[in-house]
Amino acid sequence: MSLKERIYSVLVVSAADKPNNALVSMLPESHYGPVQVATSISAAKRLFSERSFDFVIINSPLPDDVGTKFAVDAGSTAGTVVLLIVRAEDNNDIRDKVTEYGVFTIPKPLSKPVLSLALDWMASTREHLRKLEKKTLSVEEKMEEIRIVNRAKWLLISELKMNEPQAHRYIEKQAMDRCVPRRTVAEEIIRIYS
Repeated sequence: MSLKERIYSVLVVSAADKPNNALVSMLPESHYGPVQVATSISAAKRLFSERSFDFVIINSPLPDDVGTKFAVDAGSTAGTVVLLIVRAEDNNDIRDKVTEYGVFTIPKPLSKPVLSLALDWMASTREHLRKLEKKTLSVEEKMEEIRIVNRAKWLLISELKMNEPQAHRYIEKQAMDRCVPRRTVAEEIIRIYS
């Protein structure tokens, strides 16, 4: 799927109606949806606990907090990219605090071209995270297969008095002869001998 075809879910966290409307109007439905708005950090936390978002855009400060801790927490969640919009005079200090957590910052006043560029960066980062998530799943699946095969080997060793190379060879040969994955053979062994 190309970047132009992707649709990103967005949580906008901003206290005032005017900036909320301006931010939401810059997020066309063809690329962003659903777009949800929270007017405080506590409301944003509630929404964030209910579902995941691809992007979180925080217009700082908010009535109950500046938003940096929520930005870091949201950015630490797998697959979420965070943009923190801050006062120009606070930008350097806040950027130093949140950059290591993958949070983008941009100073106010915010223009449409700057937000558009920031959204492009966020999309690029989100796609990179998507690839890393797939690799992580692949590694986790492989590790789980190894655990299952090893458990099956130990059952063969204890129940059929095979040694480790014999148990390994048995599982490999069964998988090849039957044209099934080693995991399938191992799971059958576990069902039989457990």
